[in-house]
Amino acid sequence: MKRDRPLSRRDFLKTTGRKLAAFGVGMAAAGGITRSVAWAQDRGKVPPSERIYTGHIGIGGMGGGHLGGFIGNPQTDVVAVCEVHQGRLADAKKRVEDAGGKADAYTDFRRVIERPDIDAVVIATPDHWHTLTTIMACEAGKDVYCEKPMTLTIEEGRKMIQAARRYNRIVQIGTQQRADEHFRHVVEQLRSGRIGKITLTRTWFGGGSGGGWPPDGEPPADIDWDMWLGPAPWVPFNPARFGNFRMFWDYSGGELTDWGTHLIDIIHWGTGEDTPLEIEAKGRYANDGIYDMPETLEVTYKYPSHTMIWSQPPPEPLPLGRPGHGMYFEGAKGRCFVDRGGYIFDPPELDQPLGPNDFHLPRVPGHGGEWLECIKTRQLPTSDVAVGHRSTSAPHLGNIAFRLGRKLRWDGEKEQFIGDEVANRFVGKPYRPPWQL
Repeated sequence: MKRDRPLSRRDFLKTTGRKLAAFGVGMAAAGGITRSVAWAQDRGKVPPSERIYTGHIGIGGMGGGHLGGFIGNPQTDVVAVCEVHQGRLADAKKRVEDAGGKADAYTDFRRVIERPDIDAVVIATPDHWHTLTTIMACEAGKDVYCEKPMTLTIEEGRKMIQAARRYNRIVQIGTQQRADEHFRHVVEQLRSGRIGKITLTRTWFGGGSGGGWPPDGEPPADIDWDMWLGPAPWVPFNPARFGNFRMFWDYSGGELTDWGTHLIDIIHWGTGEDTPLEIEAKGRYANDGIYDMPETLEVTYKYPSHTMIWSQPPPEPLPLGRPGHGMYFEGAKGRCFVDRGGYIFDPPELDQPLGPNDFHLPRVPGHGGEWLECIKTRQLPTSDVAVGHRSTSAPHLGNIAFRLGRKLRWDGEKEQFIGDEVANRFVGKPYRPPWQL
């Protein structure tokens, strides 16, 4: 089978919209709520005692989309929303009420976590808040859905895994591509040896920009800027920081931790290798602008059996497939390309039905549906926190190699750089008091 259609940046946004709307197998779109007779009938089949009561921390962007999915899901009741932006908070509360529900609104996530009636929380804050909110939720006995990239540092990922296991919590990370049938099909084919021993993988995404120089100023009256910063260093409010936080080291790691986490996650899954041994990076910052992140970046990772190359922007010429974003696998028998629009095997006849001795993945009821199912069964989800940690660590390693400007050797078991104490300082990061990890 071959799925091969062009995928533009507009297509990316449409695809993301579909993911948001379908997150909880709900009937709500990211920008509004659609109620139907079928939804009401389905909801009537699930008694209140069996519904999962959710609180939502972070309502902008992905968080707003996730909220819509849960509002329209017969298995869940949204009972709390939390956001430091008062306008978004009021809108979220109204969305729940318009759908016939009732949710309390908070600006402090701790008020959500301390409520005994809440079973699970959905965390879609800026990245630098993911770890503290997840760990505190686990400590309070909540199951967690946490958006990607999972962490700001590698050390945070270890702490999140420890909390999930210590408190027996289901913690799923937002790498939703693992629930898509065509990605699962490609992984089954690759892990069944269709293209032979894989020696090279590549993945890519568009380049960055400088971001201009918007001036600092007073935060808008409806934004709690100090709470938004949280454990990050205090700086004056800047609309670029608030609106595009992934372009600043204090809050995220640029395109490599944003899109790269999604794409490298599939490379890890398709090869069965998730821990690089050596990392080397080259690139350049934008000539002008407020953003911290590199405008161009190429990272070469040496895994035990293959080499992976991240390219930002996409390489020219492409080895196979389309620009925009992509994941490429090269083996002894052939090649494979996959993105959110489809996949290509070269030669096409390598794509074969699975036999009884091939690599099989279980089917899942969508990304959000699997999380809800795992909350009930207590089975680990496909995008478990330990999986998310490795898929986020690789981008962090690439960023550290770029910032230091030298090849690094990595001990994946100890999660330390070998013979490089300066690099090891980047494994963690201090928090601004009073916040502590």
